[in-house]
Amino acid sequence: MRAVDVIMHKRGGAELAREEIAFMVEGYVAGTIPEYQVSAWLMAIFFKGMSPRETADLTELMLHSGDVMKLAGLKGPFVDKHSTGGVGDKVSLILAPIVAACGVQVPMMSGRALGHTGGTLDKLESIPGYKTGLTETQFRDFIAADGFAMTGQTATIVPADKKLYALRDVTATVESIPLITASILSKKVAEGAEALVFDVKTGPGAFMKTLADSEALARSLVNTGTAMGKRIVGVITDMTEPLGRMVGNFFEVEESLDCLEGKGPADLMEVTLRLSAWMLVAGGVAKTVEEGIAKCEAALATGRPRELFLANVKRQGGDIDKMLQLRGTYRSAHTRKLGAKDSGFITGIDAYKIGLAGVYLGVGRDKTTDPVYPDVGFIFHRKVGDAVKAGDLVAEVYGKDEASLEAAQSLIESALAIGPAKAPARPLIVKEITAL
Repeated sequence: MRAVDVIMHKRGGAELAREEIAFMVEGYVAGTIPEYQVSAWLMAIFFKGMSPRETADLTELMLHSGDVMKLAGLKGPFVDKHSTGGVGDKVSLILAPIVAACGVQVPMMSGRALGHTGGTLDKLESIPGYKTGLTETQFRDFIAADGFAMTGQTATIVPADKKLYALRDVTATVESIPLITASILSKKVAEGAEALVFDVKTGPGAFMKTLADSEALARSLVNTGTAMGKRIVGVITDMTEPLGRMVGNFFEVEESLDCLEGKGPADLMEVTLRLSAWMLVAGGVAKTVEEGIAKCEAALATGRPRELFLANVKRQGGDIDKMLQLRGTYRSAHTRKLGAKDSGFITGIDAYKIGLAGVYLGVGRDKTTDPVYPDVGFIFHRKVGDAVKAGDLVAEVYGKDEASLEAAQSLIESALAIGPAKAPARPLIVKEITAL
């Protein structure tokens, strides 16, 4: 078999045999097929797509390109949640202890910020001492102790995805739905989850900006995951404005604590509780989403999820006392205020522009080697639908230095829209797709 023949088959729109896909994946990981040929293959997939069977084969081959976490012997059920990325999306930090408190085990393998979207690992590592590079033994032990654990992808977990994603990032093939599906599912199945809930964002601040694209991705994840024997739910949620009132690494840790203490913003809690409830349904702990929400709210009322969050912080090396001391004060000295230029109602806060501005400030990164900063970001005092008078404080902005604030200024100002009338509320839960 030759790589050029596989490329030609896909370029012509043919459905590739499993053996052809295996030849390309295994050859790239082993170094026997060069990057230029794999790049051509990825571009052919981008334009010609993949059938559900091809996508499932690619996912399984990527999954078995390295180690798979073994959770046998631990008490399940094992259910995880994955977000396609948003701005202010700190749901994982809140959801994991809530779901664990309800009797579902959450093996969570997360990623880092890239582009305008935030990364769960960066948020957790803004907690002094917190470690996300867990061994398989630590991952198992921490799940057994607290019901959840938070780790990053190791060098031996799905190495094919690491290599292919890096190549997709520089060959303009990131947006391919089959490639996204295989990338996400291979990592999630490798962590040991039996069921998965996908939060597929839609809107300006999302990776998939149109509902049609978001639904196509959600259906691909559900269909492929189901074909692999997993229980899968796809929830499409709105990402038109930032989620919650804080954007930034430690800022979002603070807001997560607020939520676990019953003081979280309504939009953030609505999304978190809906996704948490679906995890309980997928894990067999609740029969309906409504029952799941009720169980999550009851758990929050006991304070148990907050206890589990703090236990996890300590178990993964974090300094709880230091974290709580920094709460409300861990702010960069370089700051500006965003005020309302007119009187009226806030009709829009563009999540995409806020996310891009955050990259300048030091919240996110343009490339994987860029550093991120824990004490920078946004604190919103007004959100869409709120009435304002000219000069009212809308947000506090914190940057890594004065130059970063200057670079982000025009983006931040253009993200805010004010009109004479209150805009109609947008539904946060847009659509739900499930094979359960």
